[in-house]
Amino acid sequence: MNAKQKMRHILDTLAEMFPDAHCELHHSNPFELTLAVLLSAQCTDETVNKVTVNLFQKYKRPEDYLSVPLEELEQDIRRIGLFRSKASNIQKLCRILIDKYEGEVPSGHEQLTELPGVGRKTANVVVSNAFGVPAIAVDTHVDRVSKRLGVAKLDDTVLEVEKKLMKLVPREEWTLTHHRLIFFGRYHCKAQNPQCPICPLLDLCKEGKQRMKPGGQTKTKIKTTKPKKASEG
Repeated sequence: MNAKQKMRHILDTLAEMFPDAHCELHHSNPFELTLAVLLSAQCTDETVNKVTVNLFQKYKRPEDYLSVPLEELEQDIRRIGLFRSKASNIQKLCRILIDKYEGEVPSGHEQLTELPGVGRKTANVVVSNAFGVPAIAVDTHVDRVSKRLGVAKLDDTVLEVEKKLMKLVPREEWTLTHHRLIFFGRYHCKAQNPQCPICPLLDLCKEGKQRMKPGGQTKTKIKTTKPKKASEG
């Protein structure tokens, strides 16, 4: 198989495994999604959803987040890692939305990445899920799975992984592929104890083959980027 045929095989297999893969962050509009993704940096979606169920009831608009002291907002999200810097970024972001965008989240990728706490990954999630623009956001799951399956090299940066996926995956499938790769990494090809014995893509995974050998724990190490600060979502 060439690279595109290999990718097609991966995509078709993931479609069978996770036909209903979707964004698991609870939100009802682009503003809530932006904040949820910002909060999810170095934090599980499950924890974010537990916090935002009350947060989004208390605060509806950017103005609401600016109407309370920073310390109060910090307490509202204190269950989330880096809650102080994230609370600060939320208030700064809300101020910019009010001053520049009439309180609305912009739909452009470039405008989104200029917002505090919103990096390339966050912007990709927002444009694809909130505005229907095809994008592939590379989080830790997408990065790990892409490298294990040989779609990207072990020492590729997040941006290099994204570019390779964009080249190999049909544009109209970018967003769905992002969700399916996340589901595959979150529920099947986990960082620890991946389900290699029942993996339908084992034939493409050098690490998995090594694990399946008698007593075979792989020594291959996937290079991952350093955890980003809350300002780099």
